[in-house]
Amino acid sequence: MKVKEIISWIDGIAPFSYQESYDNSGLQTGNPETEVKGSLVCIDVTEEVIDEALRLDANLIISHHPVIFGGLKTITGKTFPERIIIKALKKDIAIISVHTNLDRSFHGVSRRMAEKLGLINLKVLDPVKDSLVKLVFFVPPDHLEKVREGIFEAGAGVIGEYDMCSFNLKGTGTFRGSQNTNPFVGQKGELHTEKEMRVETILPSYLQNNILQALLKSHPYEEVAYDIYPLKNEFSRAGMGMIGDIDPARDEQDFLDFVKEVFLSKCIRHTALLNRKISRVAVCGGSGSTLIGKAICAGADIFITGDIKYHQFFEAENRILVADIGHYESEQFTKEIIYESLTEKFPKFAVHLSEVNTNPINYL
Repeated sequence: MKVKEIISWIDGIAPFSYQESYDNSGLQTGNPETEVKGSLVCIDVTEEVIDEALRLDANLIISHHPVIFGGLKTITGKTFPERIIIKALKKDIAIISVHTNLDRSFHGVSRRMAEKLGLINLKVLDPVKDSLVKLVFFVPPDHLEKVREGIFEAGAGVIGEYDMCSFNLKGTGTFRGSQNTNPFVGQKGELHTEKEMRVETILPSYLQNNILQALLKSHPYEEVAYDIYPLKNEFSRAGMGMIGDIDPARDEQDFLDFVKEVFLSKCIRHTALLNRKISRVAVCGGSGSTLIGKAICAGADIFITGDIKYHQFFEAENRILVADIGHYESEQFTKEIIYESLTEKFPKFAVHLSEVNTNPINYL
């Protein structure tokens, strides 16, 4: 298996197009054509993690946080990222980072947090926008099922927890082929009328090319008529944060103790207790302070994330309990997501979970 195959697999479960503009997810070091002997999954890449990969004979590291975040003007070994890059290149270790694209995936970081807390009725807290398109095409009735099956298998027609969604309308199409055509029906140079079905379906833009290829492959016509429209709908299957319910409701202090236990937090910084039950919970892995307002609007009783600054705690305004459990603590289970998905897809591939604790923060 080559590095580029792993990159393609990651793009399927956590599209790189979903990463934030400031992010640098993707291949950090190495050649996409390199054959992978084994991989090591981690949160951060440190020199200790590279040593661990060498001991395990793993020439690919898949990390959550990128090694290269900002631009590098020199690579001399003076800084932490420079030393990592130099060592990885010397030892022929490829590094792939899966950061905010996994944060924004439906089965990503925040969902794993929610699952660890036993939340139900899960929904994305802040769905992505302007990422859906509508596909409209026309097909003879006898070929309708084959074409729909092809585009559905490629990922079209998913709305929330429903798939294979489409709208189909009978109509009549007309066309005339030039002398250079080989029409499926009708004669070249003659106007032809054909009974056709108009099919409408929805799809995420990152799958557009794959779905169009499936459409063209399964469609009988030499030239397929189709339209693509951008949509303003929110995409409920991707975005930052997750919200869900706990049943039965729990006391605030009891629930905070539970959160501390689940995430192995040495301490939790939180706003004042509001003396009410916790029944609706919002979470966001990493630095999620910008979603405090979203959590309030969604009716959450508590919002759990990391990296909340002093003044941001005031945004709770006694309307919600805000808890900062720590950046690393909120993302520590990201390794499980990557490991489980990778071993399920490639069961004979050597995948290792890093045992190095890369949390740079210590507590007294």
